[in-house]
Amino acid sequence: MDKEINGKIMVKTTINENVKEVWGNWTEPQHITKWNQASDDWCTTFVENNLTAGGKFLYRMEAKDKSDGFNFSGTYDEVETFKRISYTLDDGRKVNIVFISKDDQTEIIETFEGEKMYSFEHQQQGWQSILDHFKEYTEITSR
Repeated sequence: MDKEINGKIMVKTTINENVKEVWGNWTEPQHITKWNQASDDWCTTFVENNLTAGGKFLYRMEAKDKSDGFNFSGTYDEVETFKRISYTLDDGRKVNIVFISKDDQTEIIETFEGEKMYSFEHQQQGWQSILDHFKEYTEITSR
């Protein structure tokens, strides 16, 4: 499920839903605030998302007890609707997300450049946990 390829970290999942539904949940702010957290003691309180090449995004992530928080933000490099999103985080790291449609399932493969502050395992677990929350949210809301 997890790999490190040429210094990049990869996480992936398969969601039991069509790519149009998956794409909407992944990109629309009203959905992002519902699933974008690595653990239940964190939440995303605010989202701005200009989903176009050159557009900016900002997710405000906070501990539910208000003890910590940070902005997750960057600029979109490429957006190919229902297929691919790539962006550069404000710290310069690159992220690539591929959506693969397979009948009524969608595979998401996300690769990103890790940061030096945290271990590979810590980063992989955090990003995979967010992806797992997304899968759960999408499969529950589509019923």
